[in-house]
Amino acid sequence: MRRLLLVAAIATAAALAASAGVAFSQDKTMSFFVTSVGSGKGADLGGLKGADAHCASLAEAAGATGKTWHAYLSSSTEDARDRIGKGPWFNAKGEKIADDVASLHSDANGITKKTALTEKGETINGRGDTPNRHDMLTGSKPDGTKIADQTCGDWTMSGAEGAAMMGHHDRTGLDDSAAAKSWNSSHASRGGCSQDALKGTGGDGLFYCFAVE
Repeated sequence: MRRLLLVAAIATAAALAASAGVAFSQDKTMSFFVTSVGSGKGADLGGLKGADAHCASLAEAAGATGKTWHAYLSSSTEDARDRIGKGPWFNAKGEKIADDVASLHSDANGITKKTALTEKGETINGRGDTPNRHDMLTGSKPDGTKIADQTCGDWTMSGAEGAAMMGHHDRTGLDDSAAAKSWNSSHASRGGCSQDALKGTGGDGLFYCFAVE
């Protein structure tokens, strides 16, 4: 009887360990990426809903299903930090980006050129590459809250008017200032919200996507 109980206990422990391993593996599946392409219309993303749909479409095409995706973008009524769930978040290679919202908006986050990968697991050109594509649309302050009048009309504008705050995914800029190294709040677009205006400062209309759940 004791031997049977021991065998049963070992089997139960093994099953629990196996299920824990599976859960841990699932937790490290992609829950963060940089869009490999933008809308093609500059900062006109079709609003927040359009941007979220773009994240979902790219993720699905890459085989990442079963998650709800939101763009890391602030608007006149929403803060980017409140749109992205609780974390933790991992890139396409299973590398941790941040444990939670607080660490994401601190120096402890893991966003670099090598880790801010696309949904395909590819790196994005940064400063020094041709063309430079390191400007990420965010419309946000360093703490992830909105900046008035720097969201290109809540992501519906693509002309010479308006401006969008952007961050550097490669944490590199013209100098060593905090802004130049910021992943989410480096500088505003110049010359409007068009694709050409975004390219003019080293961007391509790309943005961050996070899995909410």
